[in-house]
Amino acid sequence: MVVVDMSTNSPETATRVSSELEKKGVEFLDAPVTGGDKGAREATLTIMAGGKKEVFDRILPIFQAMGKEIVYMGPTGSGQATKLCNQAAVALHTLATCEALILGSSYSLPTKELLKVLTSGAASSWNLINLGPKVVARDFEPGFKAAHLHKDLKAVMRVAEAKHLTLPGNAAVMQLFNAVMAEKYGEKGTQVVARILERLADREIA
Repeated sequence: MVVVDMSTNSPETATRVSSELEKKGVEFLDAPVTGGDKGAREATLTIMAGGKKEVFDRILPIFQAMGKEIVYMGPTGSGQATKLCNQAAVALHTLATCEALILGSSYSLPTKELLKVLTSGAASSWNLINLGPKVVARDFEPGFKAAHLHKDLKAVMRVAEAKHLTLPGNAAVMQLFNAVMAEKYGEKGTQVVARILERLADREIA
């Protein structure tokens, strides 16, 4: 048997689960994903896998049915470590999207046109392309829940503390997502952090 964990948790959890399964003769891969609900529906997910290379090679055809970019990252826990790096970047991109929009709103710039400019040049990101229009449309329903990113940010901060890493951007986003959770927006999409910025600025992105 092979157990493949495609959830997002910690590298330490992956190592612990792998060790327990090994005692029973069961193989294990940690293989979290990125690409959002759209990627899941369209089978275009990026899959990052950790574990034994020979086990990864056995499972690869299954991954190829779900994802477009499948990358072997190394031994057990490497998939989850990669996902933490992904989430650190996602958190900052989400904040950047919302900050750019609220800055534009302070000049009464037309938001659709602003997004057209931002997504066509160096500022572009997956977040701007996919979440920017949702913020403008006041659509805060989840593709990825704010509570899940809050959980991931806590894991990033634990690693930063343990490894003495300086991650000021993620520390700031963590505080904003604490506010997201305090406002009971955890079941909303990550773009709901725009509501916290709007409250702080006393203006609405429109």
